[in-house]
Amino acid sequence: MACQSKALTLLLSILVVSFCKPSNGAGIAIYWGQDGGEGSLADTCNTGNYQFVNVAFLSSFGNGQTPVLNLAGHCDPSAGTCTGLSNDITSCQSRGIKVLLSIGGGAGSYSLSSADDAGQVANYIWNNFLGGQSSSRPLGDAILDGVDFDIEAGSGQFWDDLARALNGFSGQRKVYLAAAPQCPFPDANLDTAIKTGLFDYVWVQFYNNPQCQYSGDAVNLLNAWNQWITVASNQVFLGLPAAAEAAPSGGFIPANDLITKVLPSIKSSPKYGGVMLWSKRFDNGYSDAIKGSV
Repeated sequence: MACQSKALTLLLSILVVSFCKPSNGAGIAIYWGQDGGEGSLADTCNTGNYQFVNVAFLSSFGNGQTPVLNLAGHCDPSAGTCTGLSNDITSCQSRGIKVLLSIGGGAGSYSLSSADDAGQVANYIWNNFLGGQSSSRPLGDAILDGVDFDIEAGSGQFWDDLARALNGFSGQRKVYLAAAPQCPFPDANLDTAIKTGLFDYVWVQFYNNPQCQYSGDAVNLLNAWNQWITVASNQVFLGLPAAAEAAPSGGFIPANDLITKVLPSIKSSPKYGGVMLWSKRFDNGYSDAIKGSV
């Protein structure tokens, strides 16, 4: 009887875990770093809601510029106060969460002038954030899992070269690559890079783009989704604002609408990877509401 009781308890535990986690292995990606009041990186990971965290942003780089990491009110890289995040990063990774460096952003100063320039930026990122070595690693000794391309400015030139250069380091340690294109297909800045087939994750921004975002019905969004799942990536994510105020030009989907009107239509795609949210600052219960359905 005792053995049967233990077996029943184990079975119930498995069922509870299965119920609480997405059955298809999908997950939620979140951007962190652009608001000092959004909580620590460790606290973000400790919610248990996210499988990916994009540390945003390396906002200035390329074309001869000195690279600049901008983490808003969290810390000051120039004063060396961001090295304390090393423990947070390793804590997140110990939970199975991938932590990526997000480069670019909507308000950065960045561009690539040539393939050689792309190679130099790749070397800088490898040595200062990934598996290389530098005496001035902004986030300390922790090794990030990869790089997220959130390229929203400049031209589409040489981002494919940057992807190839970063991927070239994977022989030493796997470098995961992610892209965050806008939902109009194809993306003006990242199309050539995505076509390399080197990106593990493509989380498409289905917001601030009225022609392909949710607006009370899902027709435009789903039409765009069906285009995006043709790209050369194993996993495509539905990128959304975590609150209406996170996207001034629209695209927020109330949690119940997402669960009943959108996710059932996209989860059948073999490339469906989950949901990306902008950002931790605005995620006041949204990920809690959707995580069981993602």
